Amino acid sequence: MKTLLSLLTEYPLITSCAVTATGIFLVWRSNKQRNEAGEWSNALQWGYLIAMLGIFAFLNTFLEWSFTASLLAFTAFTGAVWLWRKFSYGRLPENIQSADTNHFRDYIGGFFPLIAVIFVLRTFIAEPFQIPSSSMRPGLVKGDFILVNKFAYGIRVPVLNRVAIETGKIERGDIVVFNYPADTKLNYIKRIVAVPGDTVEYRNKTLTINGVVEDRKPAGTYSYPDDQNPNIRHDVDRFHTMFSGRNFDVLSEENMPSVILQSWAAYQKMMRDKQLDNGLQQNCAYAPDGSAFKCTVPQGRYFAMGDNRDSSADSRYWGFIDDSLIVGKASFIWLNIGDMKRIGTSIR
Repeated sequence: MKTLLSLLTEYPLITSCAVTATGIFLVWRSNKQRNEAGEWSNALQWGYLIAMLGIFAFLNTFLEWSFTASLLAFTAFTGAVWLWRKFSYGRLPENIQSADTNHFRDYIGGFFPLIAVIFVLRTFIAEPFQIPSSSMRPGLVKGDFILVNKFAYGIRVPVLNRVAIETGKIERGDIVVFNYPADTKLNYIKRIVAVPGDTVEYRNKTLTINGVVEDRKPAGTYSYPDDQNPNIRHDVDRFHTMFSGRNFDVLSEENMPSVILQSWAAYQKMMRDKQLDNGLQQNCAYAPDGSAFKCTVPQGRYFAMGDNRDSSADSRYWGFIDDSLIVGKASFIWLNIGDMKRIGTSIR
């Protein structure tokens, strides 16, 4: 079983093609006649469902479409089939509509209402997201499932992700989910510390925005397991922070620099190799010993950092976040299998 799962993970193209082929085979070999209850055979229904899942996976792996783009394509396709069925049988009573002998039109068209609802909810209203690491501790821990409010900052054009109707602005201190600038297929979560036009400085572990220094007070220590090896624990300092009218806690390791220069150099090379402009070279200055950096945030971009400040790959390394990469605002924790008491916790 483990070998099979590893093959499915390592070869997603082969997997998606195999799943699609399985679905098509089931459709081909299934009974194409309705039963006495007027329903299609289980094999036919499962065949169409499996084939659609395989095609969806193919769009995401081989063509590298985003989930939203794939969902939009499915909505448009099933909607066209639904209209075909509607124009063919729309004026007839429902009991006669169910006598449609075209199983493709009848079954695929039937998917449209459900897919359309999922598309609208996920694209314009809310989207689930799982915290992948400890970079946002102590407020958010690895394993938290959160709900992302996609309506908080505006109604965006699907796929292009440009704001069509503005409903709010990103503010300093907001925790946002966004497409990772170095690989937009991945979603990251960080706290916005500076908005367009701001000057952000992080010197000797102290954050300053436009000359205003964050108010930090020691709050003891904090211990958490390593993301890769749970047997290793990290013991760090905890601070209560007042920042831009927000109260939250951050973590800091005493012997770590403000910027790990080796990591910074590695990220710059990666971005250059991908021919991506992260904006750091033109808008930031870094201290030679890693003790500080200072940046001016360009228009249309944001600067984000993790609350676990010495264990977070964020804007100081991979650069500014373009507004077109914003997914939405983190709102609350709706599930954590390892700690049910976290369910319902609002995100500050």
